[in-house]
Amino acid sequence: MQSFDNVFSLKGKVAVVTGGATGLGLAMTTCLTAAGAKVVVASSSPEEKYAQVLAPLGGQAVYKQFDVTDVDHARDFADQVIAQQGKIDILINNAGVHCKKPVEEMEVEDFTRVLNVHLTGAFALSKAVIPHMRERKTGNLLFIASMTSYIGQPFVAGYATAKSGVLGLIRDLAAEVGLDGIRVNGIAPGWIDTPMLHQAIDNDIPRQQKILGRTPMKKYGEPEDIGWAAVYLCSDAAKFVTGTVLPVDGGAVSGF
Repeated sequence: MQSFDNVFSLKGKVAVVTGGATGLGLAMTTCLTAAGAKVVVASSSPEEKYAQVLAPLGGQAVYKQFDVTDVDHARDFADQVIAQQGKIDILINNAGVHCKKPVEEMEVEDFTRVLNVHLTGAFALSKAVIPHMRERKTGNLLFIASMTSYIGQPFVAGYATAKSGVLGLIRDLAAEVGLDGIRVNGIAPGWIDTPMLHQAIDNDIPRQQKILGRTPMKKYGEPEDIGWAAVYLCSDAAKFVTGTVLPVDGGAVSGF
């Protein structure tokens, strides 16, 4: 029987978190480092934009500029991280953008821009790290899904399509790479108190009321709720968990 000592520890692990310097990404970066992981934060913005944000994490979090939509260079990015850090144990596909428009006003370019970040970019980066994980016979891929993976919400057609696609990608990859010791899971955050949430609801009082009305706990989640869920799914505590998506939503997906 496996020892229960430090079963939630990520000590010695190297994680890549896309979009890991803001919102839920920063919460996951912070929690992963607290659990002992070394985190490579990937974002399309220049490093100096987030230097102060990541400074409290010291050497446990390093920044590497990369745009996940640059799919032709995903393998180059993964190879560079492996060369610098020695390995990639965990990839968290978190980078995201938001577009809230009625369908008549949402241009095809708006729609595809959201898909390219949330879904196509996540696929390309996962594809880039899987051979490395296969070779080592271990690894964790974690995708950030959404309540819109499960329920219809107006004015976010691109986001809803991308996040629904994430569910299929998780199931497919879990079935494909499980024999190689790679686990593939997701987290579906409910409504978490982040800048992206406020961008979506601050000028929409009816939507705020609807969200809290269907959430049994009657409150928004906190970013660290997602961070600790990520630690669990990437740790040995979840060693027999793959192909699943964990809602962290105060009961919203099943509430009334």
